[in-house]
Amino acid sequence: MNLKPKQREEPEVTITPLIDVVFLLLLFFMLSTTFDRESQLSVDLPEASTEATQAPKEIIEITVNQAGEFFIGEQKVVNTEADTLRKALAKTAGDKRNIPVIIRADGLAPHQSVVTVMDVAAQLGLVEISLATVKRQGSD
Repeated sequence: MNLKPKQREEPEVTITPLIDVVFLLLLFFMLSTTFDRESQLSVDLPEASTEATQAPKEIIEITVNQAGEFFIGEQKVVNTEADTLRKALAKTAGDKRNIPVIIRADGLAPHQSVVTVMDVAAQLGLVEISLATVKRQGSD
């Protein structure tokens, strides 16, 4: 009877499969990650002072409502065609091309309507165009 215990070999830990698994996980995360691209458009915004400026005496105010209808001052333009708006705006401006134009558009107004107003004003030579905004209640 042999009571001597057999000599066992020391267990050997191979890390090659572990390295393979880590490499595959690294590869999976690299390929499945999405990166947010920051805007690559560089815009230099003007600074505004808090000093009150004197408002010009003559302005043309064009309002675009939610339905995309145009109003010059308080008067509604007959339809939403660019030609009709051009004629009404030319009649209002007369020969003066340095009159500031303020566009007041509803937040839900069609974007195309606002672009039409800006395009018509630019075609008539009215280049001093502003968009009027209102500060939302509760926002700082």
